[in-house]
Amino acid sequence: MSGSFAEEPISVLDVSILQNNLLEPILGIHDPRTDKNIDFIPGVKGVKELERRVMKGRAAVAFSLYPVTMEQLFAVSDAGEVMPPKSTWFEPKLLSGLVVFRMEF
Repeated sequence: MSGSFAEEPISVLDVSILQNNLLEPILGIHDPRTDKNIDFIPGVKGVKELERRVMKGRAAVAFSLYPVTMEQLFAVSDAGEVMPPKSTWFEPKLLSGLVVFRMEF
């Protein structure tokens, strides 16, 4: 890995490594948000759901990634960046939604 975590907080995330080294160059998936050749399974469904989809032929391959750590999330935020698509999952979901705003101290 070139550069430090502080210099490149997004590039060291598992989701970025997967996207940059396999999904885009080998599988041709340039935008995981819109590409019809990729699907996402909520983490709460677990690896068994990934296995089930592959075994039933609904997917050719499946990947299970480690969750983003709070340190990684803070590093991306501190760098003023936005987390890559589908890189975070929070449970339980708030029924009223979530409002986020920048606070200056």
